Amino acid sequence: MYSLDVRDLELVVAIAEEGTVTAAGARLHLTQSALSHRLKDMEDRLGVPLFLRVRRRMEITSAGESVLASARRVLEEVRRIQAELSGTQPRPARTIRVSTGCCTCYGWLPNLLATFRAKHPHVEIRLDCDLTGHVVESVAAGKTDIGILYNAPRDPAIRAVPLFDDDLVFVMSPQHALAGSTTIEPRDLADETLLAYPPREESALEQFLRPERVRPSAFLEFRSTEAILELAASGLGIGFLARWAAAPYLRLQRLVARPPAHGEHRITWSAIARDGSAREYFDSVVEALRGASMLVAV
Repeated sequence: MYSLDVRDLELVVAIAEEGTVTAAGARLHLTQSALSHRLKDMEDRLGVPLFLRVRRRMEITSAGESVLASARRVLEEVRRIQAELSGTQPRPARTIRVSTGCCTCYGWLPNLLATFRAKHPHVEIRLDCDLTGHVVESVAAGKTDIGILYNAPRDPAIRAVPLFDDDLVFVMSPQHALAGSTTIEPRDLADETLLAYPPREESALEQFLRPERVRPSAFLEFRSTEAILELAASGLGIGFLARWAAAPYLRLQRLVARPPAHGEHRITWSAIARDGSAREYFDSVVEALRGASMLVAV
């Protein structure tokens, strides 16, 4: 069994945000060698690399992204409890529960929501990862106040506000036979294993294939973005997802991205809420979330 403490989590956040061991060490008041030793010890305990050194910068891995998202949530909770116990911060007057349809979002959500917290210091934002992939159901049932997903449902009981548009690309291992293609045609996928979000019948990938009646050799469905990215990077299939979601893998050259032929395929990310739920804070959360539009330019 491995264990992580608060110092480990602070280390991951500092390296991810500063980008270099030297800058992260200065932030944590550690020498470069001491920080490198602590990082190696943590990676040895976890059994996976969290960062890779690329051109003098520390690039976070997929495992590191997962730890980073958890670290930010845990550290935020620790700071909140410390403030409450020290009497420097009143208990929040309201808790807003947020969940998303893509686990990758948890890597950037905390920073964007800092804008909201600055305007509403007495409102706590709680990110609920357990409901990832079930956003519409959790919003409709009142388990989530605000959901973030693409292709919002057409339900008069659910309020939906567009955040930004995003383009979909095919992602695959650099060693894949189609990696040398400029664009991907439907017929190129006839003998491939395809990786997509469920349900298949409603997926953008199925819509891309349907006009030419192409049937792949296998069509595997995963709710986890990381599962799709890892399988594609391992050469076990081709994914079709948002470009920004694959950005860490593209920077590390674990994946290549190729656009679909015959024009872009785009999706619209939206914030949704049950009509009347979190009404007084919904617009402020939307304003903060619209900062995510910078991510689609990677």
